[in-house]
Formats: sequence, structure tokens, C-alpha cells
Amino acid sequence: MSTLDRAGIASRIPHHGNMCLLDSVESWSDTQIHCQASSHAAPDNPLRAAGRLGMANGIEYAAQAMAVHGALRAGADGAPRAGYLTSVREVEFHAERLDLDTTPLDIHAECLSGDGNHLIYSFRLETAGRLLITGRASVMLDAGAL
Repeated sequence: MSTLDRAGIASRIPHHGNMCLLDSVESWSDTQIHCQASSHAAPDNPLRAAGRLGMANGIEYAAQAMAVHGALRAGADGAPRAGYLTSVREVEFHAERLDLDTTPLDIHAECLSGDGNHLIYSFRLETAGRLLITGRASVMLDAGAL
């Protein structure tokens, strides 16, 4: 399916300004999404602490990819649906920090199952073909309505 730029992403997720971490959607289908980001190398990245961007912040990159995927699947062009990560499991870090390589990040997420408002995704982040982080996440959509 078609690609999406940063403005298109920001219009579909509740993150704005430099908290919108993704640059583009490279491809997506009903079950998968592939996004890219370069914000991990930005000195003003809002997730940095003590001048560093730790590997656990990769979960937020994956969560934003999942949010965009959900919006694209729903055909949402309006206000983004509220959603929350309800659990993150089987996370494996394959590097110490996210900001040590300035090559763009490739963020992949795959919807493994779900009933519309409760979804389970697997995710992985890579840079230049090098695996950085993998894991699974449970997501609850429309949490604001509960």
C-alpha cells in the first residue's frame, strides 16, 4: 500500500512536534507496517536522558508504528484514537543504546491477533540491517472511552 510522510503520520497519532518520532511509513498491509526514523540521532530528541538515548526507548518507536498501523487499518483521517500499551513482553536488546548509530532506524511491527480494540503486535528495530530490539506488545485502543 502507499507510503506516508511525517506530516501524514503526525495527523494520525496523538504525538506532535518532536515527540512524533517517525519520519515515514515505507510500506504497510493489513497485518504489517515498516516505518523509518532518524530522530534517534537528534540532540533534541525528547526521550534523551543525560545526553543518551537508551535502548528501551525503542519501545516508543515501535508503539508509534503500531499506532500509525492501527489508524491506517481503520482508514482514520480524523482525530487519532486513544490507545495504550497494556504490556510489553519478550523484549530483547541487541545493542546498548539507540543513538550510537546515526543510520535511519527501520521499525517493523506485525499484528499477530486482535479483536478491534485489543491487539497483540510483534516488533523489531534495525539499523543498516543490524538488529537492535525485538519484542511483543499488547495494545488497547479507544481506552479513553472506558
